[in-house]
Amino acid sequence: MLKHFRGNKTSVSSLVGLAILFGVLVGFGLSTVGYGVKFQFLSQSLPGLTTLSEEVVWLNETFQNPTEGSLSAEELELKHLTHLVAKTNGFYARDYSLWLGWNNMRYIIETAVLHGRILNRTTIIPSFVYARACEFDLATCATYATMVNRGDATHSDEWRNLPIEQQMAWRVPISVMFNLTHLQQSHAVITTSDYLRLHNISVDLESTDGHWDVDTYHVQDMMGDTWPSLHAIENEWYDPDDFVRLDFIPQDMRLRGGWSLEGGDASRDQVGSWTNTTTDSEIYRALTEVLPQGRPVVDWSHVRMIVADGERVTSTSSVEELGGVLRENGFEVVYTYDGAAGADAVKDVVLPIYEAVPRHQIRGLYEDFHNISARVLLLRGEVHNGRKPGSLYFTSAASQARFSQTVLYDMRLIDAILSLAERINDRMLALNSGRLWMAAHMRRGDFTRYGWAMEPDFAAHLARIKKHLNTGRNTLASMHGGTASVYNVPDAHPDLSLVTLDPPNPDDKYYIATDERDPENLNYLREQGAVLISDLLTKEDHREFGWPILLTDVLALVEQAVMSHAAYFYAHAFSSVAGGVMNLRAGLGKDPRTALLD
Repeated sequence: MLKHFRGNKTSVSSLVGLAILFGVLVGFGLSTVGYGVKFQFLSQSLPGLTTLSEEVVWLNETFQNPTEGSLSAEELELKHLTHLVAKTNGFYARDYSLWLGWNNMRYIIETAVLHGRILNRTTIIPSFVYARACEFDLATCATYATMVNRGDATHSDEWRNLPIEQQMAWRVPISVMFNLTHLQQSHAVITTSDYLRLHNISVDLESTDGHWDVDTYHVQDMMGDTWPSLHAIENEWYDPDDFVRLDFIPQDMRLRGGWSLEGGDASRDQVGSWTNTTTDSEIYRALTEVLPQGRPVVDWSHVRMIVADGERVTSTSSVEELGGVLRENGFEVVYTYDGAAGADAVKDVVLPIYEAVPRHQIRGLYEDFHNISARVLLLRGEVHNGRKPGSLYFTSAASQARFSQTVLYDMRLIDAILSLAERINDRMLALNSGRLWMAAHMRRGDFTRYGWAMEPDFAAHLARIKKHLNTGRNTLASMHGGTASVYNVPDAHPDLSLVTLDPPNPDDKYYIATDERDPENLNYLREQGAVLISDLLTKEDHREFGWPILLTDVLALVEQAVMSHAAYFYAHAFSSVAGGVMNLRAGLGKDPRTALLD
């Protein structure tokens, strides 16, 4: 459900600091609106129609300033942030839904980073998220992380009827959830608190629910102008039912469709229109007849069935051959990802696919928004529900692959999580005498409350998992001594252990990640041969990792990383946790035969 945000009245702190801010912002604006040397990330590629000035200094070619030695750590950091922002065309901001769990937030952030890269803007992400449970008593976790009432903090009544201890949440720095420093090596990304510090606004004023607080994050000068300048993309303008949002429109597509910079609905920020829209061939009519309601996209099975004529196009024709016919008949090939179980809940990027779109219903993110000159470009509301990963389609396999790289390798977990998961993998191997081991995600908790769990009965749920793990064991046995393959993703190398290590025995231990906390149910899992994270973690692990592992949501990241090492993985197709594991597995070179989401 879409949530509409409204700003509050202008804060007192903003008014008090107006005179100071005006002077600071003018000075800062001169350093970031385009004066001086331009910066650009080496790997932050732009649409083909974008050109860079000749005065480009690449971010990793840092230059020494003799005065830097006299600057404090905070001043050096602000200087670095200023340089980072100066290489782009301003900021890209979102309304972030902080009431959602981390894996939902993860793919929302991935989408924001993609949009910022396409528009050559610095993406602003939240400085924190909320952990929704603590592995110990509330006071223990509150000693290390700020505890809030989740409903109060996110302005939601969803949890009001739960026991008060289940209404609590803890603020977790975003840098605990993923390696922000690593992401910044390839993408222009800062946190909201970074933005506030750059504009001399207290970081304590960051909104608690994730929405972009216009009244606090911007001020008006004595002439009535907003600083920094702001342009908002209304939620309903982004991708209404009458068109499909793509990353950008390449030159050859522009020529085919007679793209003109004139036209477009300016009231919805549309720039340009198609002039060649008179296609009326038999193939065009057949394709339009199978367009689903609400999204003018034809799946590839329908494309093959309609376009194949047994001569020019057969069942073995390549994508390029089918694409040639589509282009002649007013359609274009677009690139996206297949969802699990016919849905797009998990939003992983492990299965790239093709679909077809009527050319005249295509609009590019770049074309509509790259010429906006405001320092802050804000996309209001949510754009993830019912959308594919990235919340848009791609016009080429290359641009799709670049986004896959962002998800699989640039948005990586922190080193502490990765190293702990490797140690737990070794312990699982040792439990089974060096044989391969299997894992499953057993989502209970809120899924049981909402009726979304695979099986309402706990024993029936486990029986379902064990049935699929038995199938997985047979799959691994059939692969032994054979050839390992990988998902169709960039830079993946086969995990040869899948075909060299012995497959599991029927009575081997298997790993279960679950949010179930009933002691009787947890004992039942162990009686049935399952191993839980609490059985594998040591006191040394806790001491080495530090306080964040007290929080269930951080521990869940460790469990995701652990399951990425499993020889076989099974989970619910409607859980974004499973999507995160699938991405990790693809990056590690796991074989597509070794996972099932249903």
